[in-house]
Parts: sequence; C-alpha cells; structure tokens
Amino acid sequence: AEEPQRSWFDHPIQIGVEPAANELLYGLRELDAAVGAEPGDGRVTCLLSVSVTHDGLASIAGRYVEAELARDGRLRHLDVVVVTEDDTRHLIDEVLVPALGEAGAQAADGLHRVVGVDGHYGRHYSFLKAVAALWSVAVDPAVRATFKIDLDQVFPQAVLRAQTGKTMFEHLRTPLWGATARSADGRELELGMLAGALVNERDIGRGLFTPDVPIPERLPTLDEHVFFSGLPQAISTRAEMMERYDGAAVDGVATALERIHVTGGTNGIRVDALRRHRPFTPTWVGRAEDQAYLLSTLGRPGRQLAYAHAAGLIMRHDKAAFAGQSMAAAHVGKLIGDDVRILVLSAYLDTIESRGGDIHALLDPFTGCFASATPRTLVLLRLALRTLRLLIAGAAADAREYATDGSRRLADAFEAQGDATVVAIEFEQERAAWDDYYDALDALEDGPDELRRDATRIIEACRVAVV
Repeated sequence: AEEPQRSWFDHPIQIGVEPAANELLYGLRELDAAVGAEPGDGRVTCLLSVSVTHDGLASIAGRYVEAELARDGRLRHLDVVVVTEDDTRHLIDEVLVPALGEAGAQAADGLHRVVGVDGHYGRHYSFLKAVAALWSVAVDPAVRATFKIDLDQVFPQAVLRAQTGKTMFEHLRTPLWGATARSADGRELELGMLAGALVNERDIGRGLFTPDVPIPERLPTLDEHVFFSGLPQAISTRAEMMERYDGAAVDGVATALERIHVTGGTNGIRVDALRRHRPFTPTWVGRAEDQAYLLSTLGRPGRQLAYAHAAGLIMRHDKAAFAGQSMAAAHVGKLIGDDVRILVLSAYLDTIESRGGDIHALLDPFTGCFASATPRTLVLLRLALRTLRLLIAGAAADAREYATDGSRRLADAFEAQGDATVVAIEFEQERAAWDDYYDALDALEDGPDELRRDATRIIEACRVAVV
C-alpha cells in the first residue's frame, strides 16, 4: 500500500527529477556564483537540512542529496554540509546529553522532540538557526551569525550593485544588525535578527524594489470573502519590505524599521542573540514558521529580540522559473496548509498573549490576520467555499483532493490545537527542551575537549565533497 504522507512542503524536491528542475542544484549553483562575485576568494559554508515528506525516504534522502551534488559538481566557493535526522540524533546522544551530564544536569525528554530536521517546517527552521550556536562553540568560534535562504531564491549581484550600490555581503554588514533600539511604542529592543525581501524573477526587470506580492486588483472570490489574506500580505510587503531608508523620517541610522513580516528565507540571526533569547518555532507549526519564530520571544520581561530591516537586501525569487513540476504537485497541500495555519497560529497566539500585552496588534496586518477569534468556523467555511470554487473552475481532481485531504488534516489539527491548555503546556515543554539545548552549549563550551571533538567529528562527517 502507498505510504501516507507525513509532512507537507511548498515545493519538495522529487526523487529522480531532472537536474534542470532540481531546486537543490539550482540554488547551490546560484549561491556559488553569488559568492564568486564578491571581492576576494573566500569560501562560504552552506548547511542543508534534509527533511522528508514520507518516513520511507529517511534512509535514502541524505545519500540522494550527496549523490546529486557529487554528480553535478561545479561548486567552487561553497563548503556543503548535509544534515539528516540521523545526524541530529548523533549530536544529541553523543554531544548534548553528555555535556549536560558533565554539568550535573539531566536532559529533558524533549531534546529529541525539538532538535532535528524531519517533521513540520517549524522543526527544521529552528534547527537551521540553533545549529549556528553549536557550530560557534564546537567547530569555529569565529562564527558570529547565520543567514537562512531558500534554494529557490538567489542573490542578483549585478542588480544589487547597480540599484543599491552594495553586494550581498555588504548588505549583511549593516550596523543595524546587533544594535539596540527603542520601538515606536516604547519597548526596549535588541536587533539581533536581520530580514531582507524578495522580488519575483518575472518582475525584476521593472526594478529591484518591485513587491513580490502585488496589491490585488480583482474582487475577492468565494472563499476570499471570509478570508482575503492576499490583501494584508500585499500591504505589509509594500510597507515593511520595500522600505529604502531614503527619507528623513526613517533614515536607517537614527530611525529604522522593526520588521514583523519576514519570509522563510532571506533572514538571519546572530549567535549571541540565539544564546541570550533562545528563540524557536514549535514543532507543530507547519506554515508561517518564520513568523512563529519571533512569537516565542514576545511577552517576556527585559529587552526584546527583534528583526532589523535590511533595506535593499533583496533576493530574486525564481521558483516559477524552474520548479513548476514540484509546485504543481504540492499545490493542493499548500492550500490545506494555509487552513491549518489559521488554527495553529490562533492557538499559538492565545498562548503568547496569555502572558499579557496586545501582541496581536504588533503582528497586524499580515501575520496577525491568521490568528482568528473564531478559527474553527473560519477554516470550515473556507474549506467548503474553496472546494466549491475549484469545482466551478473545472478543477474537479483538485477539489476532491482538497476536500478529502483537507478534512483529514483539519480534523488532526482540531485535535492537536483544539485545547488551549494543551497547546500552552506543549509550548512550555518545548521551551524547556530548547533551554536544555542552550544549557548544553554552555556546558560544552566549558567542558572537556573530547565532547567538542565529538561534535566536530559528527559535523565533518556531514560534509559533501563537490569537485
């Protein structure tokens, strides 16, 4: 029998896809070219997390990625590290747990739950951030930050230079990243994170600062009458991501922009901010993992972690140019994921706001619009109306898949996120597990050299030779 799908992603790489349509190869080639266009001849370490849609792929996914990279070659400026779920287990069992033991602490059962790359988006998103702190402690203390990209996004170096006067690395060297600030409503902030923006490949000819989500010019369709997320997304994109720091009011020196709306790629975090604030995305967050990451730090006492806006740090979004096959295959799953997102974010925000403060107002217009006062009613009505819209459009197969799979996944989400008390307990359990992770890094830093050598050995085994 066909194995049921366990995790859903926007455009997963299909096993056996031709190289020209392989997002992995495309993204790494483009990143390699962008690094090569920088002054000097330095190299960049690129860590890839390998997440699977089906459990049966776990035993072959890492080897498949390594084989594709080795066969393609052509990377002159990148050191590629490929991390699978098995690799993260080795790090936990052979490094983190022993480090806690050396410090006289006992690891919570939740370390295996939160540290890894399989499962929903939130799990590998958190790992790709947190691993930088481990890297800094065990492999290279000179590492001070990490920057995440998606492999369907590329740095258009020639356009960046022509229209902003800076290369990608020059944008990353902004003094805003790591600065302290006071927000418009008086909150003390640490700008330990940095966020850029995107421009669609088809639009870049109109200018680098062309929003990748345009303001809708059409009337809402059936389901959009109850939830029209495209409008607040477009407004937020234009207001936050397209800010250029070219006016007296917001100059990027004395006054800058605190970003809330960010994309899953084109954002980074400093190692000192990781270790101080310990942010994470809960493992049960399957979409909007980038928005949920910041939520874990809100409502806590003291200076708050925040994103600095990097004006002009814009990546070209090329997904439509090469990943049509994988996007089509994942289209219906993405629609369902948006419905689940409403349930998850609503429950999550209820948990965060229980600490006090009007966090919802901070997250509006886009991120906050997914947190509904009546999430169940909203998603069920949306499911019915969207199914009807697909049928009217003649997409009967999509309508059937959406209604069938959507009903099942929403039922699972109702059960998992239906009880606010349970969600709050799970959130605190995951926070405790991430505290164990960072406590382990503190212990590893001061502990025996052997454990740091073990961490380096495990990571070095993940390196891929690409010649």
